[in-house]
Amino acid sequence: MSAVAGGHDGDQERADHWGVITRNTIGSPVADLRNGPFGSFGVTGPSARPPYGRGSLGIEVADQSTSLSPPSEKVDFGNEVDFYGDPVQGLRRVGFHVFQTGENVEYGGTENMPNIRFEIDPNLTSLPDDNYSTMVWVPDAAPVTNKWSGFIDATTSGYWFLTGGENGICDQAAQCSLEDLRDALNADGGAGATILSAAVGKGRDHMWIGAVDGLRINQTIYDFETSGVRTRRAG
Repeated sequence: MSAVAGGHDGDQERADHWGVITRNTIGSPVADLRNGPFGSFGVTGPSARPPYGRGSLGIEVADQSTSLSPPSEKVDFGNEVDFYGDPVQGLRRVGFHVFQTGENVEYGGTENMPNIRFEIDPNLTSLPDDNYSTMVWVPDAAPVTNKWSGFIDATTSGYWFLTGGENGICDQAAQCSLEDLRDALNADGGAGATILSAAVGKGRDHMWIGAVDGLRINQTIYDFETSGVRTRRAG
């Protein structure tokens, strides 16, 4: 996966093309580059601060807040430039760190978590006019609350599904691993699915207020800082 750099800060590069994807936003949610969270109170050590730098991506969505059906909000913070045209078959390592709270669990259960989303062109021979779907990763419950988690690997935990009903390929009723999803798209024999955008998002379901950092896509880690999104090479 490519990552266009706009500047340098030590061993990091600043990626310029990240921000709220406005067409995927519903209501008045927040997806903002912020310092912290540090804590919660009484928490010390590595889990008391963002895993990279001092900042993170703060996300806030409400549930009963619009006149639509469902009434909940939605937000995607992502990149519509740097991944465009990359092959879905090239996705090998994906995941992030999360700051989950006990309140979020109370609002929507243990799996009330943000998602990773890739908008794609499925390029299915069986559906030649279908040029859009979204690959969504739904994480398992966070391993900790009120502190930063370790890396949550989207290739070995949670499940993936496609929106849009692509012939029943890995929909929410047929949940898949990332490998299963790649194989299902590839089995159609088309030109090969390609990525349109990559994002971290939340909604439309339960209220959630928390943060994400260290988004990994293959060998690049995206470090969310108040000064922008910085890239690091995964070890």
